[in-house]
Amino acid sequence: MRLPKWLVVTAAVLVSVAFIAPAALAQAKKKPSLDAWKPAFDYSTAKYKIKVSNVSHPGIKGVFAGFAMRDELWKATNGQIYFEYLPFSMLGGEVEVLNQVQMGAIQGMSVSSVAAPNMGPRMGIVNLPYLINDYDKLEKFVGNEKLFQHFLDGMKHQGIMGLDITGYGQYGWATTVPVTTVEEARKVKIRIAEAPVNKAVYKAWGFNPVVMPWPDVPTALKQGVIEGLDHTQLVCYIDKKFDVAKHFTTLNYAQGLFIWIFNEKWFKSLPADLQKTFVKVVKETAKTYRDQTKEQAAETRKLAIANDGVTFHDLSAADYKTLQQEGDVVHKEFAKEIGPEYLKEVQDFLGYGK
Repeated sequence: MRLPKWLVVTAAVLVSVAFIAPAALAQAKKKPSLDAWKPAFDYSTAKYKIKVSNVSHPGIKGVFAGFAMRDELWKATNGQIYFEYLPFSMLGGEVEVLNQVQMGAIQGMSVSSVAAPNMGPRMGIVNLPYLINDYDKLEKFVGNEKLFQHFLDGMKHQGIMGLDITGYGQYGWATTVPVTTVEEARKVKIRIAEAPVNKAVYKAWGFNPVVMPWPDVPTALKQGVIEGLDHTQLVCYIDKKFDVAKHFTTLNYAQGLFIWIFNEKWFKSLPADLQKTFVKVVKETAKTYRDQTKEQAAETRKLAIANDGVTFHDLSAADYKTLQQEGDVVHKEFAKEIGPEYLKEVQDFLGYGK
């Protein structure tokens, strides 16, 4: 007997809800708390109050920077600005929050370098393989005012201004099985982010990765739907991915960055002196916590080995060279979106390919 189409669709929906609802309810019970990061001052008298979002965990120095900005701004403005910082995706996912910033529903966010190109394609330059992939290159890039400002202005046409960046480590593979060669990696089901540059990188490398939203990763990893993920070992340690994935292959093909962006119309509504103070505090604080990222990454590596029994692996020099050479295709593919002249200028400045 052939069932009516409406009944088939209804049944499918009900089955989906049956699977999703328990997970959603469990998630609802585990709402993150900001009690550990409460401000030590009464902000009720603040003349200017802003909301700033982040999707990640404040245990990461580059994320915690928002709380430091909050406290420094309070002091520097004599209690005029309250910077309400909401990490843990409390205001929603990154694409959703980007739209809120653009509309002025909230005033700012520290958006990941993976999500930023959705509104500022030029910002995808920091995701290109083996371009700004280590801490020294990053500081060199930031130190070039002309090149860095052009990067930060990537969302200007959307009414959004960028002020600075913080980090969350260098990318590699956290896996449930050891991966010591590129050929071994091609046989492993590796999760990557839903981002054009990331997809292009893995296509260039000849991989068939699993594109998956970040919230789905823990369950997928435990159930064997994926056998690994493309992320930084710092994030994998803080977010307890090493509870399941006991191996990490060092790639260092790119860095995880948070770009501190704000609604430009809101910013310009501030008095000139507060605008100046706001920029100064954000930049100084970002630099402080960017410097700490390298130290934290080294420390969490030691902790992952000692506490979680994680084994770290390196590829051969030949494999690293292969990944870099194959990844160059992505530079060419995204040159038009980034701006060919700008990309070439950054490549030459950082000695890419030499």
